Amino acid sequence: MSCWVPGCPALSMCRGLAALPITCLERAKDLKTRLGILLHKPELGHRIGTSSKLQLGSRRRDSSREVLEWRESFDQLLKSKSGVTAFHTFLKTEFSEENLDFWLACEDFKKTRSKTKLASKANRIFEEFVQSEAPREVNIDHETREITRKNLSGATSACFNEAQAKTRTLMEKDSYPRFLKSASYQDMTKQATSRGISKRSHT
Repeated sequence: MSCWVPGCPALSMCRGLAALPITCLERAKDLKTRLGILLHKPELGHRIGTSSKLQLGSRRRDSSREVLEWRESFDQLLKSKSGVTAFHTFLKTEFSEENLDFWLACEDFKKTRSKTKLASKANRIFEEFVQSEAPREVNIDHETREITRKNLSGATSACFNEAQAKTRTLMEKDSYPRFLKSASYQDMTKQATSRGISKRSHT
């Protein structure tokens, strides 16, 4: 655009631009080019949004399936990280979360490879969960407690096996059925089921 008529707004604009440093003009051109590219590619944002929605939908379907699988067996519940978290939250309401914490500590203990670490971990677990009047004493019989105590003298990855099995059985027979009947789990299954129905209705 050019105009040599005195007082023309185009002329004053050109003079104003000419007074700007070259670097500013170059940056402005660069910015204009980038904006043009984005404006001519609206599908780019659409693809990103669609991809994130698909991933979120997939995660929701997976979690819904998982929640419903927890009622199939206690093993299914223990295999699921979110299942263990939900069960732990429930056990807290019954003041018996030490049973699950002990079971998890034993699972972690079995993965220990160092013999020195094995011995120190074994003593720590025994003192926290197994010995009489332990801070977080689990509900096991006297005989199992004594067997576990003797196992500590030559600690191996299997030294808590019997105590862990007894605690697991207790949770499976006692706490697990109550968890399945709890209001919190019933709410989770309703949500999971409604998601499944919603998914089927859209296909």
